[in-house]
Amino acid sequence: MKTKIFLLLAVGLFCLSAISSGSKAATQESAKDAPADLILTNGRVWLGGDSSSFAEAVAISGRSIVRVGKTAEIKQLIGERTRVIDLGGKLVAPGFNDAHIHFLGGALGLGEIDLTGTKSVAEMVERIAAYARKNPDKQWITGRGWEYTPFPGGLPTKSYLDAIIKDRPVFLSAYDGHSGWANSKALELAGITRETKFDGYGEIVRDAAGEPTGALKEGAQRLVRRLIPEPSRERKLEALRQGMKLAASLGITSIQNASGSPEELSLYDELLKRGELTMRVSVAFSVGSRTTPQDIARFAALKNQYDFNSQNQTMLRADSVKFLLDGVIESHTAAVIERYSDLPPNHGAPFGELALPADIYRDLVVKLDKAGFQIYTHAIGDRAVREALNAYENALNANRRLNARHRIEHIEVVSPEDIPRFAKLGVMASMEPIHADPGTTDVWSKAVGAERLKFAFAWQSLLKSGARLVYSSDWPAAISVDPIRGLHSAVNRRTVDGKPPRGWVAEQRVSIGDALRAYTQAGAYSSFEEGIKGRIAPGMLADIVVFSQDLFKIDPMRIHETRVTLTVFDGKVIYQDGVKF
Repeated sequence: MKTKIFLLLAVGLFCLSAISSGSKAATQESAKDAPADLILTNGRVWLGGDSSSFAEAVAISGRSIVRVGKTAEIKQLIGERTRVIDLGGKLVAPGFNDAHIHFLGGALGLGEIDLTGTKSVAEMVERIAAYARKNPDKQWITGRGWEYTPFPGGLPTKSYLDAIIKDRPVFLSAYDGHSGWANSKALELAGITRETKFDGYGEIVRDAAGEPTGALKEGAQRLVRRLIPEPSRERKLEALRQGMKLAASLGITSIQNASGSPEELSLYDELLKRGELTMRVSVAFSVGSRTTPQDIARFAALKNQYDFNSQNQTMLRADSVKFLLDGVIESHTAAVIERYSDLPPNHGAPFGELALPADIYRDLVVKLDKAGFQIYTHAIGDRAVREALNAYENALNANRRLNARHRIEHIEVVSPEDIPRFAKLGVMASMEPIHADPGTTDVWSKAVGAERLKFAFAWQSLLKSGARLVYSSDWPAAISVDPIRGLHSAVNRRTVDGKPPRGWVAEQRVSIGDALRAYTQAGAYSSFEEGIKGRIAPGMLADIVVFSQDLFKIDPMRIHETRVTLTVFDGKVIYQDGVKF
């Protein structure tokens, strides 16, 4: 009798399941055939696969893509309320994913001095003086964007600033964020004199007489930064709004924020609740030797709170952490295996240094991996890259956690012995093409030397080894946040005016298809979202960008001339032909 009852229940459940599945399939089919909200026709739609996967038109309902195909087919979904945009043959692609960005810092910087692109000290000084004149009430003069190359010896001095601003403190970050430039007033307020000692990671740069020059490396910047007034919450929110408008105009629909905090996450959450968030945000919390178990518990709680699976939401996630393992090549703070080529034999730190002891880093990686976090590690020098791979391999052996998708950020120089380890360990190579713009690499190249130069920004070598390459800007630690400039650098390895003619370390350049995948599919994979974005296909979120030129057909040296003409985010047009919605 019990067996009969069990069989009856099983048959009943099967029938209910079949009815439910049939109903769901019917609903999906009905939605597929229902009039669309937005249709893009007569385009060349790159679906996000190989360089031959194209369609003509896309139909969008709500926030999702419902059909992709030929224009005649897609036009069948036009209804009374359907908005139709004729693309006139323009190239369409998935929205850009900037996989390593410091978005709040970049957005706040839009209201500060921008030295990006200045090629001489005189040009910098002129721009700084003009800003100071226009902002007489600013207590502090701040900004960023200066490059190392224009300065004798590769670093600025306070004398340039003192000549134009004496009564107010000035502090300006290098374009990479790893060095600062202060005037005498700022040094005075910070109490930095020839007697001041700094024992942390970084350096107060001094002249031959022991006097602070005004240049501060790495952590030593905090001595001045701590005095700069913190922007109000409303100022930060307004900066994010301004930054999102810029992002929309560049086709950026997703970011992975690489220097996050719970407080910054709350800003995005507030914008989301107000219906103002126009990009998908994944936050990586900053961690290091001072991270406590309480910090990890707080990060874990937020990770669970913003879990896509539990909330069925696709706007915010917070399941990553980020380490800073070394500095940068230009200031000799990146950790390298062989000594820097341009340092004298008696230099005190010819190999750079790690930002935190290797054993502490490895132990923290194991703990955070076990807690379910994805880990980003800033590692620019080949020694730091090796330490990061070692730590990830150690965590894999300790925890046996597969598909962790840990990442190494920047990887400006890598030992050829370590390149195959990325694919073997499933570690993603997260890199910024714009950092390899030859116009910024003079000081960099001298420091690295001829032998290591072969593996400078080794995109092609990593791809050939089977590694997953993901692209980003590192804004504002970059000369441009525009993914188009990144595509130009990735494909050409030349400046926009064609230098050097044959390309800088040209064997490491990639195809336009590989570069676009690194900005779209790979970006989605890097935040565990490849099932909902990064491709143009039915069921995927409608995050789409339209270009003024066909990147697959034009001369690669014209890539930089391309502009975004349309950005669709979450099914809505947020930018079109110069209009920000």
